[in-house]
Amino acid sequence: MQTDRIIIGDSLSEMAKLPDASIDLVFADPPYNLQLGGDLHRPDGSQVDAVTDHWDRFDSFADYDRFTRAWLTECRRLLKPDGSLWVIGTYHNIFRVGSALQDLGYWVHNDIIWRKSNPMPNFKGTRFTNAHETLLWAAKSPTARPTFNYKAMKALNEDLQMRSDWVIPICSGSERVRVDGVKAHPTQKPEALLHRILLATSNEGDVVLDPFFGSGTTGAVARRLGRHYLGIEREAGYAAVAEARIRAVEPLAAADRAVTADPRAAPRIPFGALVETGMLRPGAMLTDRSRRYSARVRADGSLALEGGRSGSIHQLGAAVQGVPSCNGWTFWHVEQRGSLVSIDSMREDYRSLTAG
Repeated sequence: MQTDRIIIGDSLSEMAKLPDASIDLVFADPPYNLQLGGDLHRPDGSQVDAVTDHWDRFDSFADYDRFTRAWLTECRRLLKPDGSLWVIGTYHNIFRVGSALQDLGYWVHNDIIWRKSNPMPNFKGTRFTNAHETLLWAAKSPTARPTFNYKAMKALNEDLQMRSDWVIPICSGSERVRVDGVKAHPTQKPEALLHRILLATSNEGDVVLDPFFGSGTTGAVARRLGRHYLGIEREAGYAAVAEARIRAVEPLAAADRAVTADPRAAPRIPFGALVETGMLRPGAMLTDRSRRYSARVRADGSLALEGGRSGSIHQLGAAVQGVPSCNGWTFWHVEQRGSLVSIDSMREDYRSLTAG
């Protein structure tokens, strides 16, 4: 499947041509079905540049629901078993989208509130200012294990867990794409929003599909972060804007786009692998950092205490301390050249040796 391109055409028709289980992540910014009854004006009489385009108009809620279920069904077919789907919307449509997601078998992991630090005011003064949009992050089934770069998100948030309320400005200033001084697209999303989504739930080399590509924010961020993109856009004018925008993006160097690794995502290494490969020989003595306890390594990767009790590195680590559980990898050490070395560091050495 050819990636890093924009397909001009109807999203449903074009998705139907793509192979099953070929996409790692979908970001969808579908029509919101805003149901605007007419033009919006500011108190000074000037007209608000709102979304009044034909692609956002549907005859009824039922018509919109049919459209939503159709494109969500195609996305679910295209996603790999552990792929992710993101959908963004407002109160006009996001609850209908959420219901369709669950009916179709998706599993929702989070709803994210994108709180706009600089929202457009409510000019009529008849309701609260709409200062947020909602994103739904879902997997294609309850058993899927989608990518989540937890450590990267924590690093992005000054070593605090990333919360589900994100304060990000709306797209404005030099980031807003314009053609002859006019907004190229009325609902252009900020690159900061897509940066966070792609960094959190995809990896380098992954294929990201945006079935409502618009001005190409998804493609621009994907190119910068070393992901492959596939955009579908039925309006040729928008597609031309997106293509020029993406072409101007300079991809980050490999070292600059690397993220903080999450140990939970690393391949599982059994302690016995260190014994089998000779990194630790049967008969070697392990001890804790304070040298209070010791245990002998056996040929099958188990440990034995002096009194005869045996078990795994975790079981015996807990037993000698009288606690219910223990991370044996960080508890046990081996003496090498007069210094104690944790078997956890030996595990990392093993991973490095076998990575290629």
